[in-house]
Amino acid sequence: MHKLKNIFTFYGNIPALRDVSLTVNEGEIVSLIGANGAGKSTTLMTICGGIRPRSGEIFYNKKPIHVLAPNEIVKLGISQVPEGRLIFPDLTVQENLELGAFLRNDKAQIKEDMEYIFSLFPILAQRYKQAGGTLSGGEQQMLAISRALMGRPKLLLLDEPSLGLAPIIIQQIFQIIQRINSRGTTVFLVEQNANQALKIADRAYVMENCKIVKEDKADNLLKDDSVRKAYLGM
Repeated sequence: MHKLKNIFTFYGNIPALRDVSLTVNEGEIVSLIGANGAGKSTTLMTICGGIRPRSGEIFYNKKPIHVLAPNEIVKLGISQVPEGRLIFPDLTVQENLELGAFLRNDKAQIKEDMEYIFSLFPILAQRYKQAGGTLSGGEQQMLAISRALMGRPKLLLLDEPSLGLAPIIIQQIFQIIQRINSRGTTVFLVEQNANQALKIADRAYVMENCKIVKEDKADNLLKDDSVRKAYLGM
């Protein structure tokens, strides 16, 4: 279980998260939706240790992680796919994937995971020796997700995976997220595309002005009039 409890985060003196509490249970897909600037990405950065909360606590399997360095958090099995993908453009697909496994020394399992990734994203097998920067936007997003998976995460954090992608690619990415989850990886998804995010989630939280304003089963939020009006264009 992953739990944020009464988190306050600041950029200087400007509040970025205000009394944020949420829970992601093992095996779930949980989505965090909200407008641009609501605090969604800051929530992920705070979980990963990129930003230290000024107050509040973050627990992973009952262990406090808000006091840990980012590399220590990764070692616990938490991997992030950041907004904008942030692959290494001058490295090949193979080299990007190998970097995702930099904390591992189980060569046989690394090879097995590489084959699993190519079953998820066959196009990456075809681009194996190609520089990451020459891939299309959709292929780069696939590579970013794959690089995170090479760390064998127990909890996968995804920040705006649909950003800038064509609708058909978005649909493919979200189907893959469901497949990853079905193999036992817990997923916490931050996404402006509320419709897609709610369709694949078990539960979801709505964030406005740096705080959580609503939480429910994803199916219920899809039917919620205020959510439909604000985020689904209905």
